[in-house]
Amino acid sequence: MLKGMGGMGNMLKQAQKMQKRLLEVQQELKERVVEGSAGGGMVRVAANGQQEVLSVKIGSEAVSAEDVELLEDMVLAAVCQALEKSRQLAQEEMGKVTGGLQLPGLM
Repeated sequence: MLKGMGGMGNMLKQAQKMQKRLLEVQQELKERVVEGSAGGGMVRVAANGQQEVLSVKIGSEAVSAEDVELLEDMVLAAVCQALEKSRQLAQEEMGKVTGGLQLPGLM
């Protein structure tokens, strides 16, 4: 057996352990929910940690036939905010596993 193989085997075990933990975190992120809002809370959007929009809630005070364009803007703003929070959550949780190392293909 070569002298350097012990260190290589240890590195491989650590990489496998990290990969397993990354898969666990990805599953956990699917269960975590963040919310974006616009118009003082008249429009709320929930998304999970995998950037999937789960729900859109629109308060009755936001619905006006004359202001459809404003409502559309509020929905867009709330979706963007929810997805940004979701990306931040995923980046933080994955960073805990990778020690801040940016790995290709992860988020």
